[in-house]
Amino acid sequence: MEKVGVYDSCPTLALTVLSSSSPPPPPLQSMGSERVEMRKRQMQVHQEAAASVLQARHSMGNTPTNASNACCFCWCCCCSCSCLTVRSEDETIQRSTIEHRTEGTTNCEESLKPTLEDARSWQMSFEKVMKSSAGRSCFRQFLRTEFSEENMMFWLACEELKKETNKNVVEEKVRQIYEDFISILSPKEVSLDSRVREVINRNMLEPTSQTFEDAQQQIYTLMQRDSYPRYINSTAYTDLLKSLEEPPPPEP
Repeated sequence: MEKVGVYDSCPTLALTVLSSSSPPPPPLQSMGSERVEMRKRQMQVHQEAAASVLQARHSMGNTPTNASNACCFCWCCCCSCSCLTVRSEDETIQRSTIEHRTEGTTNCEESLKPTLEDARSWQMSFEKVMKSSAGRSCFRQFLRTEFSEENMMFWLACEELKKETNKNVVEEKVRQIYEDFISILSPKEVSLDSRVREVINRNMLEPTSQTFEDAQQQIYTLMQRDSYPRYINSTAYTDLLKSLEEPPPPEP
């Protein structure tokens, strides 16, 4: 009789073990080339782990339901724990489609092209960038080249959460933000210190529109101190200014 290993019978547990071996999120400090390489490796580990889990689940026949998937450490037979949640293939495909559509509209050259005056004002402060729709769009495009776009995505998600007043919608958005940006299983996990994570865990007991306020402020500070100075000195920003300074071609 063939013996089934614990990881073969419980792909969720396998993913948890793989994720726990990945490097912890970096502290709030300068994100030079080392942090970019770490982000690349981290994303690769998560992608490989997710692929192996899906393959294992398919080889077992069908995707286990909540009632039968009792491999959580909490043994609650619902696998609702955020740390052990594995999204269904349908949800993953749907979210991937939405993200691709969003990425197509974040290029400041194609959608939200700023005026020359607006773009020049970004050199004055990071606040000028974040208060401008075009500024956020162009800055997000730069973050994507540094593999840290999730910082802007998380900040924007928190801003949307603050506008919500419906209790049920707030709870759903809080859960979604946690799974997308706080969970250690997410490839878009943002870098937060242990103090802020403890605050989030307490706030999750009674979710509100302010659940991630401390985390949002920490990510804002990270972008301001780390990525913003590099963006202002980057060729991307210089080229943007040059393109705005050039006179438009004469009409035929």
